[in-house]
Amino acid sequence: MQIIREVDVAAAPDAMTRAPLRTVRPQDLANVYTQPNVQLARLVRQGVVRRAAPGLYYALPDDRERDWVPTLEGLAAGAATALYGDRVPVLMHLTAARVHGALPRAIGVAVVAVPGQHRPLQVADRAEGTITFVTRDVDALDAVLLRTDLGPALVTTPEQTVLDLTKRPHLGGLPAESEDAVRTLLPRCAPERLERLAEEQRMGATLKRLRAAHAPA
Repeated sequence: MQIIREVDVAAAPDAMTRAPLRTVRPQDLANVYTQPNVQLARLVRQGVVRRAAPGLYYALPDDRERDWVPTLEGLAAGAATALYGDRVPVLMHLTAARVHGALPRAIGVAVVAVPGQHRPLQVADRAEGTITFVTRDVDALDAVLLRTDLGPALVTTPEQTVLDLTKRPHLGGLPAESEDAVRTLLPRCAPERLERLAEEQRMGATLKRLRAAHAPA
């Protein structure tokens, strides 16, 4: 029979709260537990840890009730960070629009730019929700650090977001929402920044289409 030291049972929440966006994979706790999966299952039953997606877990903030769930945007940022590292993934497209407040209605898909391919993840802490990973040169994206309800994450700027939404309006399966988000974000965009990004990222045709669609009547 395995004997579990009491100190170990208390250590995982601390180890997880120190992790970026409070989210880890079981192997990230290998220096805390000899059997991380077993202990994470115990902590899930205790209600202090929740399963985010297959192979990913997050610790609930101390000031939240046990029935609290983060936004899908925060969950996606945490999951992608656990997979790719701190300050590597970038919330983009409709997800960036949500973080910027340009899409008030919650949606069931999150879009994250990452440096390598990854299959979509079905989230495990709510009835519906999918995290879609898009392979991008994340270092080339125009992004800012913004707060989510699990911690700070990189998010594309309004200028980068409207270009991405215009280029791929059907990404995420919500083209009408993409158009609404562009309409809301465009007044916040600096024209010279749009020009620079379109040139650097070879999105000149996208910028031309954006301007044509939103030219003054």
